Amino acid sequence: MAHITTLLDDILSGHRVTVDEAAGLLSTRDRDVLKIVAAADELRERKVGDIVTYVKNQNLHVTNICKNLCGFCGFGRKATDEGAYCNDKSAIQAKARLAMEREVTEICFLSGVHPGFTLDTYCELMDWVHEVGPGVHIHAFSPDEVAFAAKKGGIATTDVLARLKAEGLGTIQGTAAEILVDSVREVICPRKIPTADWIRIIREAHRTGLRSTATIMYGSYETPVDQAEHLGLLREVQDETHGFTELVTLPFVHTNTPLYQQGLARAGPTGREDLLMIAVSRLFLDNFDNIQVAWGKVGLKMTQLALLSGANDLAGTMFTDDVTGNAGASGSDYLDPRDMDRIASDLGRKLRQRTTLYELV
Repeated sequence: MAHITTLLDDILSGHRVTVDEAAGLLSTRDRDVLKIVAAADELRERKVGDIVTYVKNQNLHVTNICKNLCGFCGFGRKATDEGAYCNDKSAIQAKARLAMEREVTEICFLSGVHPGFTLDTYCELMDWVHEVGPGVHIHAFSPDEVAFAAKKGGIATTDVLARLKAEGLGTIQGTAAEILVDSVREVICPRKIPTADWIRIIREAHRTGLRSTATIMYGSYETPVDQAEHLGLLREVQDETHGFTELVTLPFVHTNTPLYQQGLARAGPTGREDLLMIAVSRLFLDNFDNIQVAWGKVGLKMTQLALLSGANDLAGTMFTDDVTGNAGASGSDYLDPRDMDRIASDLGRKLRQRTTLYELV
């Protein structure tokens, strides 16, 4: 790889980072980390200015019963396991009612891929929420859930997406991506759809008019080369569809996960890796405006440093996140916008509320 100062100068002059260069940047271990971070922060300033955004949203937990039971997850259960649950209409609507009292603009479904659910179930869940909050934006259903509903119904994934959109889905979740390298997926999430299917369904969603997040879960079993290849696939899709709203960076929370307990994963990313993931994503994803930091997973001080490393979005208020909590993270439930403002204003930045599609409120 070129000398890092030369490479960063080239990037700031318009050079498009290659996958190999991204892998090299992600592997950096000395004070050059700070040079990468500074370059990413400069690019962030050029691209989106000094605004730090967040969405007023609430996670709505549907069920923790899941067909996948991935090794990186402490949330999923078999239906027969202790603690397994599946919320009914009254429970879902009580959660939605609470969200509307909090004046959220987005409700985000957090759910296992329940083996008994069908496309009709997904549509019914949305109907229940919209009965309580007719105008709220529903952000739900990963490509893995779309593929599962299509298989159960014996229909095409394009038909599933079209119906979900017609029934009131606002945006699709770019989750279930984890790392888009099949040799990694075979270890960390063998029951999820392979890389090619994830990419195909995301492309189909974007063509249907459903925008999505893009995600990367890093710090478990994968290498910097795997991370770079994943980012490369996301950039290719964005070149073609322009359908991603942001990159959501998701550090692996290891404590209560089978993958870590079996010795197959390391103990999550270090602080160096957290900052490099944010910074290299900003430098590499030249067709993304928004890079999000997962405050519930990295903590508030690292969140603020991420805002100096290329990130510009603080995700949402969330109010609850059992997925992260069950994996072993604390403080992942709710972030008051007043605390967001303190983090942003301390850096001389301005906090602004946004919609799911990044319109400023």
